Amino acid sequence: MRLTRRELLRLLATPPAVSFLTRFEALAAPVRRQVRITAIQALELKHRGTLIRVDTDAGISGYGECAGSGPYVRHAIATLEGPRLPHLGLIGKDPLNIRVHHHNMFYAYAQRGRQMKVYSGVDMALWDLAGKILNAPVSTLLGGAFREEIQLYSHCPGGDFQSKSEWRDRAAMLKADPRGFEAFKVDIHHALGLNMQEFSPSIGPREAARLGRAYELAREAFGPAIDIIVHCHCELDTTSAIRVAQAVEPIAPMYLEDPLAPMFSESWMALRRSTRLALMTGENIELPEQAAPFLDRQAVDILQPDIVNSGGVTGAKMIAELAARYRTPVALHNVSGLLLALASQQLAASIFDCPRIESQRTADEIPWARPNPLVIKGGRMKVGRLPGLGVELDSEYLKANRADGEPWWS
Repeated sequence: MRLTRRELLRLLATPPAVSFLTRFEALAAPVRRQVRITAIQALELKHRGTLIRVDTDAGISGYGECAGSGPYVRHAIATLEGPRLPHLGLIGKDPLNIRVHHHNMFYAYAQRGRQMKVYSGVDMALWDLAGKILNAPVSTLLGGAFREEIQLYSHCPGGDFQSKSEWRDRAAMLKADPRGFEAFKVDIHHALGLNMQEFSPSIGPREAARLGRAYELAREAFGPAIDIIVHCHCELDTTSAIRVAQAVEPIAPMYLEDPLAPMFSESWMALRRSTRLALMTGENIELPEQAAPFLDRQAVDILQPDIVNSGGVTGAKMIAELAARYRTPVALHNVSGLLLALASQQLAASIFDCPRIESQRTADEIPWARPNPLVIKGGRMKVGRLPGLGVELDSEYLKANRADGEPWWS
């Protein structure tokens, strides 16, 4: 389906969020205006990201996570809550008014880049809070769960990708993991001997042959039962992306991920015309309007939004609802902490055409909660049924693992 510009603008003017938010608002109606937000706080951890807590006068808090240091996240929150734009802030308002809060954070006072990642964490915390208030998992609030388990893909460690013996040992280690992952991202920068996202000149025939050899060894070591995603980081020019696709086509990868710059351009169409491989992108797109041209032009085969990058749970769900109109599946990018994994799980369960999501191999060992609520077995993650995101954080662990100089929750 190809839309005219006028039709596309009309589609975006009536966002797909209306359907799922309307149902949520009906569930929330009996307790409207009974709870107020009293504070939004941030806590940076030593090793991975910053947590956000939204507090209420009912003594209930919702949690999310985001990108950015603790001081920066607090600055972004203060900007939203400051004297310049008091009508857009959340403090003193009903936490269940998620539609309005999302509009104010992302459209009324449009934010992109770093602040996008902060306010996405606030949106995640609002959904956790809403689930606790309404005593329902987030997937129920988003319209209901289509599945009880989510299929996963994870990450292949680096090393010498030209070594047959290393590939044998690497594949044996991954296949022996009791979690049973059956699909892995394999990064091209290891095959090229580069640092991740390091700029490299255009890939020529010799580099392409080196890539082809690395992925042949990967396929030989993994065998046919393990799926391989050829993982780029948006670093290639168009000609190089086409060469990479040609080099890896013999191993029949599941996807070629993020070969080109993240925003839509005609380069994506040149690549689309040149290869039979399934193309995946989306971890850096923000809100449904940035996803729309990929869908309208049928430039990719699957979108992969990230809740923290794409406008929170609300923004990612809007992207999924728009993709559904084009019969385009959605995966979810997820390389952060426990809260993003739980939010991705709940969101994925609510999306009809979400065949899999990303997961760290040791996501069920992230020590923010006791016990960790993630259950991974047979390459699948069980969908939780507890209220909100279904986690109680371990305050003692968080307190002991704050970033240097980071204040505790007030």
